[in-house]
Amino acid sequence: MVQLKGADRARYIQGVFARIAGRYDLMNRLMTAGQDRAWRRLVVEWAALPPGGRLLDLGTGTGEIAFEALRRTSNATVVGADFTLEMMRLAQAKGLTRTAPVWVAADALRLPFPDDTFDTVTSGFLMRNLADVQAGFAEQQRVVRPGGRVVCLDTSPLPDGPLRPLIAFHLHRVIPWLGRLVTGQADAYAYLPASTAAFLTPAELQAIMEATGLRQVRYRRYMFGTVAVHVGVKA
Repeated sequence: MVQLKGADRARYIQGVFARIAGRYDLMNRLMTAGQDRAWRRLVVEWAALPPGGRLLDLGTGTGEIAFEALRRTSNATVVGADFTLEMMRLAQAKGLTRTAPVWVAADALRLPFPDDTFDTVTSGFLMRNLADVQAGFAEQQRVVRPGGRVVCLDTSPLPDGPLRPLIAFHLHRVIPWLGRLVTGQADAYAYLPASTAAFLTPAELQAIMEATGLRQVRYRRYMFGTVAVHVGVKA
């Protein structure tokens, strides 16, 4: 599954997230012991959205980052974009009784926005799913304004260290078991550790961001090094 390329990979990813949409938030809380909420708050903090600014949240899923951005900056324009409509329908339902983002169906590799549109672009657990990570960052760099920020939250391959066997057990045994128990979709949650192991290291991701023209790129690691938040600024 992680070896799939191009359109085949996109269709597979779309199907995976469509199947788990209803329990996606719950599984995130269980897998991370609730820490995913803190990471998303950090993404919005690093986004540094100015009052009245415009934020694009790519791979928005159920809208967790998008809603957090609105909580922080109520007069902002926030656009949540995803190509899995089942996820965004859940996000829309969350926003029926509060100020809501604008929801857009979009492919992260071919964004339907003009150059220099947004003050910041965020993503949470999107980049490892893309068929072309550099092309994805190039599109984000294109649509953010000069001086604007690109912020990325994603998993990282397991670092070396004494805790590596325990972390590997959690990823490869506990998470698929939880996925089967909570969602009935063990295969979808077998994809998570597989895609994490096959993904770029934080340093490699930083180099790709810099190759697309982003500057001042830095990152911070969490969850025993298995999660990282990156930020870069458009020159």
